[in-house]
Amino acid sequence: MINGHHQLLGVLGSLKGITSEYVASECVLKLYEEGQLQLINKTEPQQLTQFAAHFIVNTDQPQSCNFATFLPVGEDTPLQRAEWIKYLGVFANLETRANQVYDAIKKNYMCLSKMATSRKASFKLIVAWMAYNDGVWSFTKEAFKLKYVEDAGGENIDDSINKVTYNVSIPDDLEAFHAILCTVDVVIDETYTSDPTAYNASTFLQNLNVEDQSCFAFMANQSLWRYDKRIQNSVILDWYDGAISQPHLVLADLVEALFPSGNYTTTYFRNIAKGEGIISIGPEMCDRESSIAMEPLIVACQ
Repeated sequence: MINGHHQLLGVLGSLKGITSEYVASECVLKLYEEGQLQLINKTEPQQLTQFAAHFIVNTDQPQSCNFATFLPVGEDTPLQRAEWIKYLGVFANLETRANQVYDAIKKNYMCLSKMATSRKASFKLIVAWMAYNDGVWSFTKEAFKLKYVEDAGGENIDDSINKVTYNVSIPDDLEAFHAILCTVDVVIDETYTSDPTAYNASTFLQNLNVEDQSCFAFMANQSLWRYDKRIQNSVILDWYDGAISQPHLVLADLVEALFPSGNYTTTYFRNIAKGEGIISIGPEMCDRESSIAMEPLIVACQ
């Protein structure tokens, strides 16, 4: 998860070990393939003592004095999640670089948001983040996702819908769920799948179990999205790494989803209503020296 931040700081060269080969960074994969990165077995604590700092996200595990908790996922806004680069900067004596990167990202994010939210639309598009699991659909309550929608100039589904989960095999639930979907303009489908390459619009519609889809604006407008566009080994999503360190790119994707220009290529979101597939990340895609800091990708914004 911290590889996106590492690359922006330019400290991949000082990254010596990883505890899983499931990473969504081209250049980390390249280092690993070249043998410059060790795979560490985290169940053997003595293997971790050789490192100055071992960054962890699971705070329930036994702590060691070189453990440093890294929890951007606990933050409520996209920019707060990105700001954890400053925390990493302290460990690498790169506070100035970390501040510069964060400031550039924040400036671009705020500009894109201002541009999107100041549009004189007669009505705001309703956006729903939703996921299906074992017969039940649920709408997200994660604050940072709802914030993304607001910052992109959209509106989240009505707060008065206090019921979050809907069981498609219960007629009353299905009816209420159907009524909500009839108000939605853009859907972000977060359903977990072990095979994202095979997950498409028909998979989504099968899980809905709704016969009459005539009122679904998001289908008529072809605005059905997933955030699994960048993926490694068919399972590891860059959404949980690069998207945390560069939230302005996520925002730019959402702005394109809400206000399609047709000339912006999304980074993390793919439109399954239009049959868009995934991009498989591999070490051969790393086009720079690992010791050179990666510049945040700045989106054109007036």
